Amino acid sequence: MADLRGFDASQVEPNTELEPIPAGRYIAAIVGSAMKATKNGAGNYLELTFQILEGEYRNRKVWARLNLDNPNPTTVQIARGQLSAICRAVNVLTPKDSTELHDLPLEISVKLKRRDDTGEFTNEIKGFAKKGAAAPAKPAAGTPPWARK
Repeated sequence: MADLRGFDASQVEPNTELEPIPAGRYIAAIVGSAMKATKNGAGNYLELTFQILEGEYRNRKVWARLNLDNPNPTTVQIARGQLSAICRAVNVLTPKDSTELHDLPLEISVKLKRRDDTGEFTNEIKGFAKKGAAAPAKPAAGTPPWARK
């Protein structure tokens, strides 16, 4: 049970359901990171929270999960490659802790992916680059987020 005395919903604007952001390139920074156990308990992944820094989707968040500890060596190799791309993009080549990667701008490439369980679209980060490496792509105007690829 939680004590909610003092909370008045009439004084707080309610959250609305957020659609995924459109596919494209965005300037973002890592604002949170944590190692978490995989669902099956056979490994661990580094969950990185990215916050968009510019444009229409400023302050929106997207996540990346890097399976750095996994029984499948290919999965680990992919995750290490992603971490290398992030480190190079923010110019921190030998981090001792994930917090060293926080608050440093970089460009992320975001795609839309259909979830297997619900069929809904969700965001997935597919690439990382130094800020200014390429001009961020703007989503097509008038196209709903779930229809953009």
